[in-house]
Amino acid sequence: MAVEAWGGIVLTLHSNHKATWGTKRSKCFRALSRTPAIVTLVALLVSIVVLVTLTLIQIRHPQVLPPGLKYGIVLDAGSSRTTVYVYQWPAEKENNTGVVSQTFKCSVKGSGISSYENNPQDAPKAFEDCMLKIKEQVPEPLHGSTRVYLGATAGMRLLRLQNETAAREVLESIQSYFESQPFDFRGAQIISGQEEGVYGWITANYIMGNFLEKNLWHMWVHPHGVDTTGALDLGGASTQISFVSGEKMEPNASDTVQVSLYGYTYTLYTHSFQCYGRNEAEKKFLAMLLQSSPTGTNISNPCYPRGYSSTFDLGHVFGSLCTEKHRPDRYNPGDVVTFLGTGDPWLCREKVASVFDFKACQEQDACSFDGVYQPKVQGPFVAFAGFYYTASALNLSGSFPLAAFNSSSWDFCKHTWMELPSLLPRFDEVYARSYCFSAHYIYHLLVNGYKFTEETWPRIRFEKEVGNSSIAWSLGYMLTLTNQIPAGSALIRLPIQPPVFMGVLAFFTAIALLCLAFLLYLCSAFRTKGRSENAFDQAVDSD
Repeated sequence: MAVEAWGGIVLTLHSNHKATWGTKRSKCFRALSRTPAIVTLVALLVSIVVLVTLTLIQIRHPQVLPPGLKYGIVLDAGSSRTTVYVYQWPAEKENNTGVVSQTFKCSVKGSGISSYENNPQDAPKAFEDCMLKIKEQVPEPLHGSTRVYLGATAGMRLLRLQNETAAREVLESIQSYFESQPFDFRGAQIISGQEEGVYGWITANYIMGNFLEKNLWHMWVHPHGVDTTGALDLGGASTQISFVSGEKMEPNASDTVQVSLYGYTYTLYTHSFQCYGRNEAEKKFLAMLLQSSPTGTNISNPCYPRGYSSTFDLGHVFGSLCTEKHRPDRYNPGDVVTFLGTGDPWLCREKVASVFDFKACQEQDACSFDGVYQPKVQGPFVAFAGFYYTASALNLSGSFPLAAFNSSSWDFCKHTWMELPSLLPRFDEVYARSYCFSAHYIYHLLVNGYKFTEETWPRIRFEKEVGNSSIAWSLGYMLTLTNQIPAGSALIRLPIQPPVFMGVLAFFTAIALLCLAFLLYLCSAFRTKGRSENAFDQAVDSD
């Protein structure tokens, strides 16, 4: 009985322990089943859901915004004129090179900056009109961060060789002017002929989409299987040829350049011919006509139209370094000579050939003229600047056969001076009198110099611009310079602004904590109340 009693006591105690725990739990549940507790519990759950949802949205769905636009200004200071270009590109760059587009172009009044050798302080005055317009094109808040570059080409290269002090004073005068402007001027420099050729090639291929194109998702990608385009530039004092050659080029050739853009590297052949720009070449041509008639003051010019005559002083013809070696023994810059146009296309073509030294190549295939190495031309080409303007005067543009070019050249050269105003959309005496010379000069340069044939000539496109962008070395210059301009940091716009997000987060966190504390209080209060009731019951039972 005792054992059973003992066992009974044990069983009884064990049962009481279970009953006590069950009572506590049931009382806590009863406390939570009341209306205030249910409302508090719902508020707690809602707060937790809101906190988790806001945090996930804020972390997983930020909007990355481009940091806006950057601007750059390039002044193309050529031998005959200066042109100002305004470019813009997204501040977040593509493979370290900005996706640049031309937004504005302004031609500076007057001739090139090299013409200010005797009064360098007057050089910047010509820029005023264009700079006023450019200040309106570039947003005022960006003036201070907009970089300005001036690149001077063959005209200043010749002036530096002829009078280095004058060239330096012209550039210093321009430097002083731009330092007073609100833009970030990065200097006026004379670029080399090779740089001019490379930048022209970059421009031509860029605006033709050979470096980048937009896919279906409007993302910039490198076009697959697209060949590059060669570039032919004809300025006033120099001319350049640049192309990617498939041939193995001469080792350590000075005309071989590697260009890296948009993550790709191109091996480029490029050469610049000083004194072979249209203006300087014509001076050489006039000098040779004078050499063949040293005693006359009235010289026949088969390239000038019939009925036209022009009088020059000898300084105009022989004042350049390009014609220095042709000066007569008794040279007086003030002496005058008159050229009489005869309009003879056959004789013009024959005479113009003497501007080049084709014999220096001595039957070498990889040679253009003056003994200059050149691999065989291949692929498509774009001819711009003087090439385009001459073809346009002949009523030609785009691509066309060599026979069409010859036919148009012959027809144009046969017209009299009185007939030219009706043939040309814009009549300017200086250019109109020289288009016949320019046409035959281009023929010899491209056919006998660069070795284009009847088969390869149609692969040349004579263009001024593509889309809204002019084909000029300045855009390639800007593209190259953007590699040195820091990219803007991308802006991340969160779905909820950080101050608002933190405020909402703190509010719902506080609600959740208060709800949790209130629920714990209710549960604890009911437990305390339950213990008090149990104690009272035990006291009654013991009595």
